[in-house]
Amino acid sequence: METKTRKVRKERVGLVVSSKMDKTISVSIRRQIKHPIYGKILKRSSQLMAHDENNDANEGDTVRIMETRPLSKNKRWRLIEIIERAK
Repeated sequence: METKTRKVRKERVGLVVSSKMDKTISVSIRRQIKHPIYGKILKRSSQLMAHDENNDANEGDTVRIMETRPLSKNKRWRLIEIIERAK
């Protein structure tokens, strides 16, 4: 009998850009990539919706989020921890 193991879930660290929704935050993920031809370092960002069960996070907070099953039309991530509060 096979034992099914769950795959490792993705984790990302980002900045909360909106927390106006109920139990939902919008997180901006910043990353740097190298241009394939010219070698210049480029800044890229993507915005993800994450589930915040207790409405803990506020705008400007640095948070860690984890991939999860689809929770709504746009939410596929959930808040794990608040790394740093906004000053």
